[in-house]
Amino acid sequence: MSDFGIYGDLHVSVDGYVATAEIRRPPNNFFDLDLIDGLVAAFRDLDAEDSCRSILLCSEGKNFCAGAQFHNDGSRGGEIIARNADGSARHLYDAAFDLFSCKKPVVAAIQGAAVGGGLGVACFADFRIAAPEARFTANFARLGFHHGFGLTATLPSLVGQQKALELLYTGARIKGEEAVAIGLADRLVPLAELRSAAHELATEIATSAPLAVESIRETMRGHLPQAIKAATDREKVEQDRLRTTDDWKEGVAAMNERRTPDFSRK
Repeated sequence: MSDFGIYGDLHVSVDGYVATAEIRRPPNNFFDLDLIDGLVAAFRDLDAEDSCRSILLCSEGKNFCAGAQFHNDGSRGGEIIARNADGSARHLYDAAFDLFSCKKPVVAAIQGAAVGGGLGVACFADFRIAAPEARFTANFARLGFHHGFGLTATLPSLVGQQKALELLYTGARIKGEEAVAIGLADRLVPLAELRSAAHELATEIATSAPLAVESIRETMRGHLPQAIKAATDREKVEQDRLRTTDDWKEGVAAMNERRTPDFSRK
């Protein structure tokens, strides 16, 4: 295994034809624009690298990605807007579009929580290998919020429209075994074997003809960048609107205080 590069809190190495991209923000691996931009930069570099034919996406610590950190006042703990070189605004969801535009197949190893936007990151991958202890949660409505990170496009394609509605309306927590049963995850393996099992699947993919795999992926998933753009345009508007409500403040406060929220429809 050889080091490929460090992209902020993302470390990338290559073993054979498989690149391992490890998020290093333990224990919860909360994300922000910088982290997603790091993923985009790394995956674009790997797209241009003939020695890489597939990517293992994983995280250091207890949780795969527990979403964005929120303060008691409802503000985010990490930036979601930056500036491009020309001075124009760059939003987190611009980075999401760029991420879905990357070409190499991705296998994600999911331990612990994949919550909120972290679920969106997990659903970006072509495949998800889960431990029984994994927890998949689209908890947005329980926060008084609209879902994001393109889950409008990705979640129904994995679990079906009706199950996606149920998960988004209720914020239900799905563990690894049920995630596999409903199609949200592809394989269930013991936690101690999670990383090696995900690497094994990535190696299986890398053993196939790379031009054929990339062509098949474009046929099967080439529509996703534009679908993500349309989805996140809507998601962003609704998130901005709902972030001004009392229900949003109550939802975040209830989460931080570990109690049931008392929403007022205001």
